Amino acid sequence: MPLTRKAYRAAILHSIADPAEVGIEASYEYFEDGLLVVENGRISALGHASELLPGLPAGVQVEHYPDALITPGFIDTHIHLPQTGMVGAYGEQLLDWLNTYTFPCESQFADPDHANEVADIFIKELLRNGTTTALVFGSVHPQSVNAFFAAAEKLDLRMIAGKVMMDRNAPDYLTDTAESGYQESKALIERWHGKGRLHYAVTPRFAPTSTPEQLTLAGQLLTEYPDLYMQTHISENLQEIQWVKELFPERKGYLDVYDHYQLLGERSVFAHGVHLCDDECARLAETGSAVAFCPTSNFFLGSGLFNLPMAEKHKLNVGLGTDVGGGTSFSLLQTLNEAYKVMQLQGARLSPFKSLYLATLGGARALRLEDKIGTLHPGTDADFLVLDYHATPLLSYRLKQANSIAETLFVLMTLGDDRTVLQTFAAGRQVHQR
Repeated sequence: MPLTRKAYRAAILHSIADPAEVGIEASYEYFEDGLLVVENGRISALGHASELLPGLPAGVQVEHYPDALITPGFIDTHIHLPQTGMVGAYGEQLLDWLNTYTFPCESQFADPDHANEVADIFIKELLRNGTTTALVFGSVHPQSVNAFFAAAEKLDLRMIAGKVMMDRNAPDYLTDTAESGYQESKALIERWHGKGRLHYAVTPRFAPTSTPEQLTLAGQLLTEYPDLYMQTHISENLQEIQWVKELFPERKGYLDVYDHYQLLGERSVFAHGVHLCDDECARLAETGSAVAFCPTSNFFLGSGLFNLPMAEKHKLNVGLGTDVGGGTSFSLLQTLNEAYKVMQLQGARLSPFKSLYLATLGGARALRLEDKIGTLHPGTDADFLVLDYHATPLLSYRLKQANSIAETLFVLMTLGDDRTVLQTFAAGRQVHQR
């Protein structure tokens, strides 16, 4: 295969560490006039344009963006494919919202044509918003995951997804059985896991909708295929937590249910965690599990405020999740806008560099993919974005007043949305152009 090489010149910024661990100044690299060199889908060089340009071989095309910022692609650690059609559904908190809106919407995925149509819309929406990797819930139907992976494979995206396992406390038209959930998941794993840049996640919806038998078999899949992911929900809503206590009276608490069935581990991601206690954070951290912080959803469904400082204290891996359709935007920039407010309401601050970390390297660490995505280090996949400083008249005017990259970054995260993403690249290929 011939060597393909291209260079991109712009202001360039990426996270290289968690600001909570190393301090803000040591947490990022910024090149005011930078150059990113891409070869065969990977990043081969990153640095100051003045230093790298003289050494570029003759004939290498250089794309120049004088009014833009290049960052790593965004990573969404919690989102639901089948809920695309019900974003912004009115008036309920979690459990009523599931019964009123979510389950009827998810039932449509029994139809493969519907699954294909939504998978196409969903992936376009992710890329339009600069999300290059997502951890995705399908529906209970295998065709939802087949449709998603087929669409992602065509674009060589790094994506993770799984079929929901749900064998109780849901409508009959939307349940599997412990055995069918296991067998269907296994077939999907054999077909898709490790194909191209695709990975499979064992996906029990949440403890109340799985029997002990189903949770046992979910744990068994993780034993049979050691590099699988596991995704589920935890401690999102107080009524939900009470329900888990009633369903599993023998367990110490919500997390202990998952722990008992051996669902904690280095590739396990628990969505929300709004009402986790200190001991649960410590246990999640000890097992290498991660939490997906989903601020737009937690506000929209009235679930509560995620305690990021407590997670940091325990060195718990935290990624960012849009949680569409409980969340109200595919945009991780808008999600960070809300995350900032979550911290403000708790008397804490969210620095723009911590925000960048959560949306990129933090998500990659939560998914154990930091050697492949989440930074712009040479050797990693060329998944990156071009963010336009003039995306809207207000953004353009506001950024003229910005005196530092910190201020520029914060304004992008406050006023930015899908319009800010000029181009999205995955494995070095342009997959979205505004």
